Amino acid sequence: MKRIHLFALLFLVSLFSIAPARGQVGVYANFSATTLNVPNETGWIYGPTFGIYDDRFHLPVVNFGVDARGEVLGSGGSEQVYGGLVGPRAVFHLPVLPLHPYAEVLGGAARVQVGQGSALRRGTFLNYSVLGGLDLTFFPRLDWRVIEYSYGGFPGLNQGTNQQTVSMGLVFRLPIP
Repeated sequence: MKRIHLFALLFLVSLFSIAPARGQVGVYANFSATTLNVPNETGWIYGPTFGIYDDRFHLPVVNFGVDARGEVLGSGGSEQVYGGLVGPRAVFHLPVLPLHPYAEVLGGAARVQVGQGSALRRGTFLNYSVLGGLDLTFFPRLDWRVIEYSYGGFPGLNQGTNQQTVSMGLVFRLPIP
């Protein structure tokens, strides 16, 4: 039992440490609201988006890396999207402010279900997403994902769907040198 207390104490000390640490890897969890823009559908579906990124290449104002994410979105009705995406990422570091705007271009696959009755369409389709967002550091290794907007689609779905998603959440940056 004492090991659990020691581990919890070490975790909290490292999380709220004021020592400068250069976080390159971050894990995040967002709450997402998305619309697939399919006629005669419910409109918005909701669920979590989660992932991990690694900003490996550092320049004075911008870092480059890769992001891998998953999404589990559904309305409780006929619209559902369960997918995974991966791709390059660029994050900008403003000199004085704790704000980190970022942009990504991702590709992957998703299990999609849209439509109703005879118009029901489901299957696994290629997926793409172009997104941008803003993170705000409020503890040394903890960021609030203030806003993230993504625009994407499913080229093989043949229904003209365009996925537009708005998200917010938390990011924990791991202290990896």
